[in-house]
Amino acid sequence: MKHCLSAVFVVALGATLPLAASAQSYPVKPIRLVVPYAAGGATDSYARLYARKFTEAWGQTVVVDNRPGAGSNLGASVVAKAAPDGYTLLLNTYAQAISPALYRKLSYDPVKELQPVVMLTRGVSVLAVSNALPAHNVRELVALAKAQPGKINYASNGVGSGPHLSAELFKSLAIIDIVHIPYKGDAAMTPALMANEVQMAFMPAQAAMPLMKSGKIRAVGISSATRSAYLPDVPPIAEAVPGYDLSTWVGFFTTGGSPRDIVQKISAESVKMLSAPDVQKMLATWGVEVAGMGVEAFEPRYRAEIDKFAKLVKDAGIPLVD
Repeated sequence: MKHCLSAVFVVALGATLPLAASAQSYPVKPIRLVVPYAAGGATDSYARLYARKFTEAWGQTVVVDNRPGAGSNLGASVVAKAAPDGYTLLLNTYAQAISPALYRKLSYDPVKELQPVVMLTRGVSVLAVSNALPAHNVRELVALAKAQPGKINYASNGVGSGPHLSAELFKSLAIIDIVHIPYKGDAAMTPALMANEVQMAFMPAQAAMPLMKSGKIRAVGISSATRSAYLPDVPPIAEAVPGYDLSTWVGFFTTGGSPRDIVQKISAESVKMLSAPDVQKMLATWGVEVAGMGVEAFEPRYRAEIDKFAKLVKDAGIPLVD
């Protein structure tokens, strides 16, 4: 009997050794970093910076793999269906939490097949108005919208996009009637705002700041609940519309079921990487702040945001995408 128990113990111990050693030796081969957007954009720029830092830290090549399409779901699906070993990473924005609410049927399970790893950065959207609109702050904008229901138009870069949902949350909490005008991307939306074809729009801070400085648009609020270090003179929308908080973020995910110790190692190395002076300098030029939210905090945050956007899409009556 003792021999049987010893044999069982040895087998059980042997089964745990690869798992125990996995994080210590990780990575032992190149890592694929999937970016669900085209090369040359902001998220792609983040990815190439992080890939370089990971390569320097671990001595293994990190290959950036651009997989644009289907509102970032093509790239997300690639990671969701990969081997659950931590060698395939996804870098995505808060669009990853929006997709489950917006798409009728995804080719992957966004909770079971994707493992949140770390929230790297967070940013804000700017509530911008055209210079022709007689509103210089959020309170004046809300008052104007209440006095002229259905007369103020807001632009977005597409149905179900971050700017669209940001405006719908504003519309709901402020209890105003404003009209959505979707455009095909930022390149069409921004000139429309400057020309007063639409009167307001939510824009990423990085895109809005040069236009604000040149006087082409006017910023009346930011989407986060607290002030931004990069836009200290622009108050949070929440100061006039209590409860408004819709920060943007960028984070790493990996394949669901990947070993927990490897996930934690990637998370810890990511947080460490964010403290590097060259990374902080680059992030500052992009107008985003370090989040450094590890896996233990990012997991529940991701699930909570999925629920938040699901309610927002339903309440706003936004049509689902097939």
